[in-house]
Amino acid sequence: MNRDHASGSGGPRSRPQAALLRAEGLSLRRDGRDILSRVDLWVRPGEVHGLLGPNGSGKSSLAYALMGCPDYVTEEGRVRFAGRDVTGLPMTERARLGLTLAWQEPARFEGLCVRDYLGVGPADGDLERIEEALEAVALAPRAYLNRPVDRTLSGGERKRIELAAVFAMRPRLAILDEPDSGIDVLSLEDVARLIRRMADAGAGVLLITHRDEMAGVADSASLMCQGAVVATGGPDDVRTQYRRSCRLHMESLGRQPWNGESGPQAGRETA
Repeated sequence: MNRDHASGSGGPRSRPQAALLRAEGLSLRRDGRDILSRVDLWVRPGEVHGLLGPNGSGKSSLAYALMGCPDYVTEEGRVRFAGRDVTGLPMTERARLGLTLAWQEPARFEGLCVRDYLGVGPADGDLERIEEALEAVALAPRAYLNRPVDRTLSGGERKRIELAAVFAMRPRLAILDEPDSGIDVLSLEDVARLIRRMADAGAGVLLITHRDEMAGVADSASLMCQGAVVATGGPDDVRTQYRRSCRLHMESLGRQPWNGESGPQAGRETA
């Protein structure tokens, strides 16, 4: 895999000027608690940037803030996308510019079939494009086009279909929040191939995960801890730091109340 690693500690001096997405000093408080603390992060076109960190470290909150979700408006900092300051833009406007988010918990829609779900937006019902998206996530179009996007799909199937929807959109930048959750180990290679395929086509990808092995597909990476980006550099170095500090620490603590991050994806099931 050809990787052009970013280097440095994540400060302004090391930030690439050709970044497609830039987060500059983002800070966020919710319910009287600091969620994000002066976060600097960037993603370049055609690059997979891995964001590693344990559950509860603020990764999903950062994704929602970058996407412009209503309850995640930052108090400080800027979000720049494709050279434009989008800090004050709502989620719909950011989506029109080519920024999209694959939710950690995919939606279920009673009465909507996979074909119609994937055909919304830029795909505009294009059957060839829809079938290509399903094949990209290793799902046979003939078996899934008419399946309802509801409880009859397993968690892994819903996750793949959510990723297929992102692929069909052809976004300029995709934020993938834990794309490996609900996917069995044998299928992780399919997800990694899809991510690489999107980047090779020129899209920027922000890959959010707590699994250091998943970050192996990245070109560059950052480590997030307690709402702050504490390191940015080559993925191997960041993964090593994650294994030596965050993961071992969390394993020693066991499951904690803050492990689960609530967010706007909660309750997305539509009756």
